[in-house]
Amino acid sequence: MSSSRLGLRLAACLLNISEARRKHVVENIAKAALLGENGKKRPEVSVLNIFSDQDYNRSVITIAASVDELNHAVLAACVEAFRSIDMEAQEGIHPCLGAVDLIPIYPLAGVGVEECGAMARSLAETLVLRVPGSSVFLFGEADLPEKRPLVQRRKQLGWFARRDLSALEPDLGAAPARRCGLTGVGASPYVMNCNVTIDSQDLALGKEIAGAIRGSNANGLKGVQAMAFPHEGKIEIACNVESFEDQEATETSEESQYMSYNVLGDHFSYISPHYIETQVKKLAGDRGIGTIGRALIGFTPQECKNCAEYAIKENIGEFWKIRGGIFM
Repeated sequence: MSSSRLGLRLAACLLNISEARRKHVVENIAKAALLGENGKKRPEVSVLNIFSDQDYNRSVITIAASVDELNHAVLAACVEAFRSIDMEAQEGIHPCLGAVDLIPIYPLAGVGVEECGAMARSLAETLVLRVPGSSVFLFGEADLPEKRPLVQRRKQLGWFARRDLSALEPDLGAAPARRCGLTGVGASPYVMNCNVTIDSQDLALGKEIAGAIRGSNANGLKGVQAMAFPHEGKIEIACNVESFEDQEATETSEESQYMSYNVLGDHFSYISPHYIETQVKKLAGDRGIGTIGRALIGFTPQECKNCAEYAIKENIGEFWKIRGGIFM
């Protein structure tokens, strides 16, 4: 992943929006990323994937583009999302603070994390000017000089408890409007979302398993943040899987505990989805229950880069239609 085969400098945004139950709304937001103000398709932009979950009422739209085009594409999608989603009417199991809840920028090829941070900050500044009522908190490489990670910012802002928006102080923009809410914008090495469902309705047991694999636990999995939610009559262990710098990293297989890649000479590793599923299965088995399955929300970093290169080379904007978007 050190450079693109096309010679392009590529980055991705896994745009998290607080809507999943109106499929046409989600697809319109995705399509907005592809069109310029003149109505013509943007060059070097593709929507690689849409993952929508109706219980969570949350969708993740994977937008990949050259670094010159990504901010324009993401901003257009955000404008459409804010037009279409009203946080005063939003309901769902998953925590959220904003109609556009999260805008993370990740490097794919030929661009470093610091430059992605500058892109994210520029996008945030433009967003609050373009969308009246929008407000932003910054995280990761966009949050200067502290560079506070997303999980820390979320705890500070009460994201997990969905506290009163009027009490929040954004980094950019006015006090959060009830319709728009508060949006997180930032950059970091690639973060995957990997969920494992256990064959139980016991939320306390799910929280116990999530706590056991959490990276902040002494015996947890490095770079993994985990929560447990009721989902389709069972309990889902929802994991954010962070990439971390690892100068001794080598290319690895899905069966390994760690998978590795490099971007612009920087080496990264992350816990493999297979290993996360194995650990959840073991912890659940120790408690007398089984697991039902695993869902990877989008791609691994390597898959994201490969799909982005192919889609942009072939000028496929709606790549998710070829791959098959997932609507649950």
